[in-house]
Amino acid sequence: MIKRFSLSKALVWAVVILISLVTLFPFYVMIIMSTYVSEDIMVSLQLFPGNYLLENLKTVFATDFLRFYWNSTYVAVIATLGGVLVSSMAGFAFAKYRFKGRKVLFGIVLATLMIPSQLGLVGLVMQLKGMKLMNTHFALIVPPMANAFYVFWMTQYMKGSVPTEILESARIDGCNDFRAFFRIVFPIIRPATITVFLLSFLGSWNNYLTPLVVLNKEKLYTIPMAITLFSTTYRNDYAASILALTLATLPIIVIFAFGSKYLIQGMVAGSVKG
Repeated sequence: MIKRFSLSKALVWAVVILISLVTLFPFYVMIIMSTYVSEDIMVSLQLFPGNYLLENLKTVFATDFLRFYWNSTYVAVIATLGGVLVSSMAGFAFAKYRFKGRKVLFGIVLATLMIPSQLGLVGLVMQLKGMKLMNTHFALIVPPMANAFYVFWMTQYMKGSVPTEILESARIDGCNDFRAFFRIVFPIIRPATITVFLLSFLGSWNNYLTPLVVLNKEKLYTIPMAITLFSTTYRNDYAASILALTLATLPIIVIFAFGSKYLIQGMVAGSVKG
């Protein structure tokens, strides 16, 4: 049976393909520019591959790029996993427990969303200096775990997704709160946890301001800081910087390719429940 041609569907597909091409074009240009000499990419827009890729790779890996890649990877992974755990447990407490001062405390959490994170940077630096934790990855791992937006997100998600009756039944069967959270609640909120994981990982991976302030040892640099090493007093190697950016973008593309379904599911569910 031949399906009837639908003009509306054809228009939808055309718009989707057009938007996809417009979205992917900057990534294509970024990859192409990384195959040229810096002077060539400053002259005109290059649309076809050049022959300087190997030289740019040598320039990138001459800066101990693998160490910087590892620094970004383990910092982002630990900070993200900790952030998912903290936000989900805090959201569970706000959504399913009735304790004195709950509304006031939740209001304080929401109030912090109106304060730019840059304003808290001075206090963070003073606290890290007092604890003698400057020039450590501690400042990049622990503070991002307490994120007010993720706590609010999890709270709203759990209000509509986790039935109170299930928790009451678990308590009657002798299940304590921690077991109920990890055995019952955590599987239910999987779309929300994956959404928080993706957003938190992206934020930690791209973080530039905090490492700029708290790190001054090159061996501790993450990728955003390492890219600045390609700029010197006499020359800015834009092609090598773009190649480093291309390599740094690959983990984000892979993670979002596998988690985009859960990201959309979690975003939609979190916006209509609660």
